[in-house]
Amino acid sequence: MAMWAFVGAGFLLLAQGERPLAASSLRRSAIVRAVEQAKPSVVNIHGRKVVRTDPRQVVNNPDAVRQVNGMGTGIIIDERGYILTNYHVVDGVRDIKVTFADDNTVSARLVAHDPQTDLALLKIDVGDPLPVIRIGTSSDLMTGEEVIAVGNAFGYTHTVTRGIISALHRAVQVSDQQFYSDLIQTDASINPGNSGGPLLNVDGEMIGINVAVRVGAQGIGFALPVDEAIEVAARLLAEEKVATVPIRGETRRSGTTSQFVVTHVESASGLSERLQPGDVILSAAGRKIERALDWERALLDIAPGEAVPLEIQRQDEVFVASAPSVPVRAASNPVELLVWRVLGLKLDAVDANVLAARGETRYRGGLLVTEVRAGSPAAQRGVKPGDILVGIHKWQTVSLDNVIYILNSAEFRAAQPVRFYVLRGEETLYGTLRVSFGESP
Repeated sequence: MAMWAFVGAGFLLLAQGERPLAASSLRRSAIVRAVEQAKPSVVNIHGRKVVRTDPRQVVNNPDAVRQVNGMGTGIIIDERGYILTNYHVVDGVRDIKVTFADDNTVSARLVAHDPQTDLALLKIDVGDPLPVIRIGTSSDLMTGEEVIAVGNAFGYTHTVTRGIISALHRAVQVSDQQFYSDLIQTDASINPGNSGGPLLNVDGEMIGINVAVRVGAQGIGFALPVDEAIEVAARLLAEEKVATVPIRGETRRSGTTSQFVVTHVESASGLSERLQPGDVILSAAGRKIERALDWERALLDIAPGEAVPLEIQRQDEVFVASAPSVPVRAASNPVELLVWRVLGLKLDAVDANVLAARGETRYRGGLLVTEVRAGSPAAQRGVKPGDILVGIHKWQTVSLDNVIYILNSAEFRAAQPVRFYVLRGEETLYGTLRVSFGESP
């Protein structure tokens, strides 16, 4: 006797003893597969930060500061433990915690950040290689196509929401300091805690990084296009290199494909006899190169003096070359590295006699700025090589030991932002400086 199985208003005829069709193949949709693929590469970020309730009374009134819980999301972009997120997620957080999909939690340090895009790079210590997010492109996005957001929404870890791309190239004033001229608008639910998390396409590729939600609105969220975000990530990752090669290049895109193209070869390196601007780097140190981020990842473990094997394409010809490597910078001790990472400065002592010879007798000495890290707190405030740092907050800076004392001072940390003072020519200039204490050697 035949058996009938009803499905909604229709029905399906099955033979006697035959089991109903398995639903798993229908349930495992493209969205399910995309989430399964990307989820291990998405982490939740949390920690406590100090906020000022009255910036005028911080020093004399401990009650003017309070601690709040911060949270956000991050994306693993390199298997050695490098994570991309929004800077506002970790700004002011002293002990940054990262939690994986399996609930394992570790501490992270802040490597660098970019003020224009509000992106930051974190580093965690790992044993086994971590799963890296698949990077797509934002060059071919279509209004109306399905997208997925993954993140730490309101502290609900690894929350998944879906929606569509509502619009492209949105200009958005996120805050008084933050303006974006080219954002992806989506109606996929983005909430506090989603910041820094990925916006995925249905293939599980990251096509954007969630940055903002319109307060008071429903279904209006924004993401930074991945093509721009990954270029920023490459610049941030470059801060971790101890060696570099005498080649500069850039990502060039044609449709949905990208290549890393040589733009300059230092003539003194001897490499200019083999390479020239316009050459395409296909691989470096055994790693496939398609964009600037791949290039920086390939150079991460290169030591000064080590030869870097390259595979090069010039028109229809493919050949190999070997690039020499040189140290990125001379900072070699923990004190110099701490000042470089936290402030973004390389400093040399200036004797008081040198200042006196210039007619400056107000200071016992100072620290000559010899290098400023791009995107660092000092760079954001306009500090330039040649300036002489003479004070931070209420202290003079005569030696690097003075700077370390200041950075470790509880008063300095509570008083953020603080004033700094530099000599430039015959003028003493001052500005305000805010640093993140997640940055440590």
